[in-house]
Amino acid sequence: MVQETRVFQELNSRARAILKKVLTGDNGIETRHLALEELAQAFERTPDALHARFANHAPALATQAAQRALDEAGAQEEDIDALLISTCTGYLCPGLTSYVGERLGLRADVLALDLVGQGCAAAVPNLRTAQALLQAGTCRRVLSICVEVCSAAFYLDNDPGVLISACLFGDGAGAAVLANTPNGKFRLEWKTSGSLLEPNDRNLLRFEQKCGMLRNILSPEVPKVAAEHARRVFEEVLAKAGRSPPEVKGWVLHPGGREVLVALGQRLGLSAGDVRWSAQVLKEYGNLSSCSLFFVLQAALADSAPNGYWWLSSFGAGFSCHGALLEAEM
Repeated sequence: MVQETRVFQELNSRARAILKKVLTGDNGIETRHLALEELAQAFERTPDALHARFANHAPALATQAAQRALDEAGAQEEDIDALLISTCTGYLCPGLTSYVGERLGLRADVLALDLVGQGCAAAVPNLRTAQALLQAGTCRRVLSICVEVCSAAFYLDNDPGVLISACLFGDGAGAAVLANTPNGKFRLEWKTSGSLLEPNDRNLLRFEQKCGMLRNILSPEVPKVAAEHARRVFEEVLAKAGRSPPEVKGWVLHPGGREVLVALGQRLGLSAGDVRWSAQVLKEYGNLSSCSLFFVLQAALADSAPNGYWWLSSFGAGFSCHGALLEAEM
């Protein structure tokens, strides 16, 4: 499909070789899901077309994920006290919470927070915000959502980072209901968390605006840097909690790409089995940016993950890295 497009023919020979190598090679991804009516729309390169894709599909994807989370939690729409939505692949004002809250039929007095600009790292900060609201006693139930229409933020040109991004990212949404009391199906308790922001590495991974469109900057150093920051956050949070690495039985890691998972495994001393849920999500969906972590968490829950401590890790633009220690009782 790519080779038949006019856009492909306009690329230089190096860019065409990169696309062919990545799309036909073993990059850890077998399938992706894109919010398109037809595949040819993936090659539209106008600001209006890309924005319309986000505006049309982000509210729908977020609402679908939220409804599934409510159903699985046995929660009603009127039970939700706060709605948190993270995204980085488009911009609406009013934000996504306005549209999703309306579609779900949430209460008019729900606390609605739109969290933007955190890239792939957004899941853990979103969940940390929900946990803080619960801990403060201002909310009893919080609906946490991450949604990304990555196809509204990539296009093809001769830059290698842009090309890799177009081959890596997919569209999707993830959601969870957080509460101060378990619902009886299982217990997944938030213990503690931590974050790291390193502005010196900001230009390795970020969006820029070019010709009215979001353009992803993706550098080859990202896997190594992400793994090092993830190791640092992991060690600092475990030390704060008085726990040791062998006590962690489940690993819920952002699947940024095949090389990212390899680097994480090396720096954290993980086996292929430890990263299997992340690898599974990458294989089936590609990199879903901020909502990837929800997919990995769902895969772990569906796979009868072991009781004990779990580690959540997300990282991305900033350069930022976040982690959370959970305790699971299935």
